Amino acid sequence: MPDEPEWTAPDGSWASTAARRRNMQAIRSRDTKPEQQIRRLVHALGLRYRVCARPLQDLRRTADMVFRPAKVAVFIDGCYWHGCPEHYVPPRTNSGYWSEKVARNVTRDRDTDTQLVNAGWLVLRFWEHEPADLCADKIAATVIQRRRDNN
Repeated sequence: MPDEPEWTAPDGSWASTAARRRNMQAIRSRDTKPEQQIRRLVHALGLRYRVCARPLQDLRRTADMVFRPAKVAVFIDGCYWHGCPEHYVPPRTNSGYWSEKVARNVTRDRDTDTQLVNAGWLVLRFWEHEPADLCADKIAATVIQRRRDNN
């Protein structure tokens, strides 16, 4: 099957319509509802963390929650943008572009995990559809255990 040329709209944008472009630009990259729910619960458990911070200064990627002393980086991945095996549905419009973008995101996620682990960090990843209370409990238990192990 020959490679399909990258599609662009008549105005030169990546979006199929002006309305779609506005819609896509409105999607938040941080402070999503799942992130906020999990952060609120973790905070209520008495843990403090950095929000949308770089675990490693030389790595131009941010984690949703960073516990520096414990070296724990938490990512709450959106089902669409990170290719959830349960919920990802390939788009019908401009599918080549968006499917490739999601594939790049997944590849970058794995690279981020590898780099952080190699630097001594523990990476926790959760899907946006996972129950916030279970995610918060796992985060708290992991951070507390890492703090104990480091002392």
